[in-house]
Amino acid sequence: MTNRKKQKGSDTAVQGTNDNSVVSKVSAAAHGYFQDCFQQHFVRKVARRSPLINRGYYVRWRAVEYCMRTFLQVTQHCAKRQILSLGAGFDSLYFRLYGDAALSKAVVFEVDFPDVTRRKAALIQSNVSLSGMLDSHHVLSSTGPVYVSSSQYFLLGVDLRHDAHVEEALLKAGLDPTAPTLILSEVVLTYMETQQSDDIISWAAKLLHQSLFVMYEQIHPQDPFGRIMQEHFLKLNSTLHAIRQYPDTDAQRQRFLDKGWEQCVCLDMNEFFLRLIPDDERRRVERLEPFDEYEEWHQKCSHYFILTASRGSLTAQALLVHPEAPLQCPSWGSTGLVVKTEPVCVEGFGMASTLLGGGHVLLTGGSCRTGRGAPSRVVRQGLEGWKSVRAKPSAHSSVRLYHSVTSISGGAAVIYGGRSSPVKPIRGLLKVTLHLEGSPGPEDVVNLREERMECTGAHPPLRWRHSATLVSHEGKDFLFVFGGKNESETVLGDGYFLDLDQQHWTEVTVDGAAPEARHSHSACSYQGGLVLFGGHGRRGEPLGDIVVMKPNKRGFCWERVDVQPPPCPRYSHGAHVIGDHLIVVGGVWLHSDGVPGVAVINLSRRCSVEFSLVTTSVPWPLMLHSFCCELIQKDAQLILIGGGGNCFSFGTHFNPQLVTVDLGPALTATDQTSRCSDSTKQEFVI
Repeated sequence: MTNRKKQKGSDTAVQGTNDNSVVSKVSAAAHGYFQDCFQQHFVRKVARRSPLINRGYYVRWRAVEYCMRTFLQVTQHCAKRQILSLGAGFDSLYFRLYGDAALSKAVVFEVDFPDVTRRKAALIQSNVSLSGMLDSHHVLSSTGPVYVSSSQYFLLGVDLRHDAHVEEALLKAGLDPTAPTLILSEVVLTYMETQQSDDIISWAAKLLHQSLFVMYEQIHPQDPFGRIMQEHFLKLNSTLHAIRQYPDTDAQRQRFLDKGWEQCVCLDMNEFFLRLIPDDERRRVERLEPFDEYEEWHQKCSHYFILTASRGSLTAQALLVHPEAPLQCPSWGSTGLVVKTEPVCVEGFGMASTLLGGGHVLLTGGSCRTGRGAPSRVVRQGLEGWKSVRAKPSAHSSVRLYHSVTSISGGAAVIYGGRSSPVKPIRGLLKVTLHLEGSPGPEDVVNLREERMECTGAHPPLRWRHSATLVSHEGKDFLFVFGGKNESETVLGDGYFLDLDQQHWTEVTVDGAAPEARHSHSACSYQGGLVLFGGHGRRGEPLGDIVVMKPNKRGFCWERVDVQPPPCPRYSHGAHVIGDHLIVVGGVWLHSDGVPGVAVINLSRRCSVEFSLVTTSVPWPLMLHSFCCELIQKDAQLILIGGGGNCFSFGTHFNPQLVTVDLGPALTATDQTSRCSDSTKQEFVI
């Protein structure tokens, strides 16, 4: 009896995901992501979703639509074809296809829980627009299992976990096992026990010999985003089951081949969006709403897949195609770097940081649990480890995210750029200095003195997600601002020099081809100039190039650095330089092989190694994007502060504590690798 009640509660929760999903689809359609004037008839109350959720439902709709339209095109000359939607919920599929006159010689069968289909049938019956799209001989029933019966549309209320009952009801409704059939399953089977969903996949392969199975579900349960995603569905009493046994696209593909399907193609949604959607369509979507949640967008897409599996030569023509340009794989080192937590509670994402004198790390701006506009904060390293230092707020403090703060001479720092919202960039520059009050002790207080810098010259266009780096030319210090984005440009590729002595924006000659436009990249001071790495490029993909801006007699010169193996492209990472080593930390990449850890790039020997982070001692998911990263040179230690973001519809995550990483093992391993590489090259030449 207890198990029955538990199962009923779980079934009710799963049915609730349908109501949530329909509201999100209506929101995305209302904002122009796709056309669907019928879905709104299945919603009692319309609600506006965030741009991130609208995009998420767009790419889901686009993927399923792509597969469905391909199937209809391939089977257009067949005497009969069928669409079987499993767990259809309140989807408007039939009405959308009918309205597009796309149902020639086609019949749509929808199956879901009796409670869901009963409600859907009642909505159809009460709506003149919907009921008018059924033929004049249609039948509406309140007893089931067939709740709607029309010449091209059948709505069935049957529990999918009982495939014998499903088959019996479908055959009675007129499903033809010999006709080409498209089977749709959008986040349905994973809510069942894995054995039950496996049985459905096998059942469909045995029953329908000329068919295409299209499935959209979740993957990657064990990385930080995947853990948060699973926790979300657990709270909803809608556990994701199959994701454990089939955690990635390879496992899902093999699953279908093992269950009787002849061919299978499985892509994560980053691959689908970036490789199979035309550039002009992606640009159209990017212009629909102000958007600045790139990290969560790419992570959401990496945790969902679209799969097509076929039976029969005809439907094999409707399989998804593999992208021509596969994503670059990271080259992992054998050493893992241990992450340790520190008892310092500082959270927030979109902050900026810099290391000042006395071991003080200045943290500015960002968004935290209490909202945007967090006051500037300071943490410092003492004899007993890291601790938070109380800071007196400044009169100039304001809401500021994705800005830069750069240490300059005299123990000061310059805050530049940022935004308060995706349509409100921040103007002006601030110069910040720290002043300790009282003797060092447990009650240290830092007074932050901020003064506006009144700069002359041609100011750069306002921006955020840029880099601002200290460089030197002819004995003078300049702040070099490069890239970023603003409310009118998705990426910027311009650079500007600020003469810090004169507080004047000036021109300095830079020879060579400038790097590709980008945002959320890194740029570190290096040998008087800088080294730039990665970022989010114009096509919406992470970049992996390394470009050095070197001083010369005229000014500076851009120079590409080719590294083998090339580091995996990423953005929203942290970076620092130790000697000739560029240390790249965290970020977002599109490859499914783990999450970014630490890449050590030897700029002189031109080699690189990726190191995973060992986070077993960290009790919460460590999300290393939109975070702050500082290097303690004397200890070869990284301090990582903040990070996280709005994780699609799964909630907002903050890393609650400061963590540290010892770089010693990585530097040693990289030097050994580069020496071995040099030796091999020498032997080869001889």
